[in-house]
Amino acid sequence: MVTAPPYDSRMARGLILDELFDLSLYKSLREVLNDGNSRKTLDELATVEVRHLAFWQSFFQLKLERLDLGRRIKLQIMLLACRLFDTTAIHLVLEAIEVHGVRKYLTLWKSYQSQPLGQALWDILMDEFKHEDVLVTQLTERKINAKKIRNIFLGLNDGLVEILGAVSGFFGAFGSASAVLVAAATTAVAGAISMGAGAFLALNSEQEVTVTERARKLFLEENTADSEVGEPPLRSALVVGSAYIAGALVPVLPVLFGATDALVSILTAGLMVILVSTVLSFLASMDIRR
Repeated sequence: MVTAPPYDSRMARGLILDELFDLSLYKSLREVLNDGNSRKTLDELATVEVRHLAFWQSFFQLKLERLDLGRRIKLQIMLLACRLFDTTAIHLVLEAIEVHGVRKYLTLWKSYQSQPLGQALWDILMDEFKHEDVLVTQLTERKINAKKIRNIFLGLNDGLVEILGAVSGFFGAFGSASAVLVAAATTAVAGAISMGAGAFLALNSEQEVTVTERARKLFLEENTADSEVGEPPLRSALVVGSAYIAGALVPVLPVLFGATDALVSILTAGLMVILVSTVLSFLASMDIRR
């Protein structure tokens, strides 16, 4: 059995429970997927996680076999999303879980690299890079457009926050629900156009650079695989603008249905902001608590 000096018990529990969570997720997702090849890949991922879990339990001499309440809730939410949105959600979840795991281990390794825990983390990271990362890439390759999904949630988040602020301000300024409705709707349309135009200009400029770089590489007979032209700018602009409108509807709808002050809009949109920001943070591999 591998032994190690005493470490923070919270960190030890966290490492073990995270591996147990990933293992539980892979086993549960296997039952959701119907594709035989994808299920085989999930079986391989589960095998890697079994090895990681056993390693950490042995390293810290701590055997945990049940997830804590927070991770159980998180697992059920992810499984619900995967059942509702099928393979797209599954692939996004797997990609995000993989990035979160690698980032967590790299951060810990930098802090403990000169200690026995650092060597253990090094071994786990090498396993992640050589096996788990490759398996996730194979499963998700060319099946989803993660950038488009993130653009949707960014548009939703902007629409929610900006129009919630507008509705609150308009109620304070006008005091009339009908005036607030007209002003908020106008602001939402203007914001959607602005967001869409910004996305269009940014992507159009990016594509011009990519096309030029691709032409240069073709002339020099270099590999052009990393300079492929992405999604059409107009389509991306429509996605971002539509997502903005959808987000803007959340604080506007209570007014449309008879709300006479901003309280209902604040409560409804506030909860939605938390939900959307959490999903966006997860998909973008950011610290969700932050």
